[in-house]
Amino acid sequence: MREAKAHLRYLSIAPRKVRLVADVIRGKEVEDARNTLRFMLKRAAAPFNTLLSSAVANAAHNAMDKEKLVVKIVRVDKGPILKRYLPRARGRATPLRRRRSHVTIVLGEREEADVTNKKQSKQRRDSQ
Repeated sequence: MREAKAHLRYLSIAPRKVRLVADVIRGKEVEDARNTLRFMLKRAAAPFNTLLSSAVANAAHNAMDKEKLVVKIVRVDKGPILKRYLPRARGRATPLRRRRSHVTIVLGEREEADVTNKKQSKQRRDSQ
């Protein structure tokens, strides 16, 4: 099975917050993931939408079928941390850590067996 990748590096949002968005779109079809990201109220949703569009463009360049694309892997890694200090009372200082994230999305083509299984399970649910 062919894959298409896209990377987003040095995103100025902490990885812990970005992973909340990554967990929501992992395993979804591309259109479902786009709709989810469009209405999500997290700050990381907008960069994820852009990254997803880039991965779809890479897939189109690799002659993959856009209708069959599925978000196969979403990985959020820790980037470099900017260390700053905030002045506090009585001459003290509090450290601030400005965390960065590296995000990778891998798209794959869904197999036809998956489509027929989904249709059959939907038909079973409807008949019950």
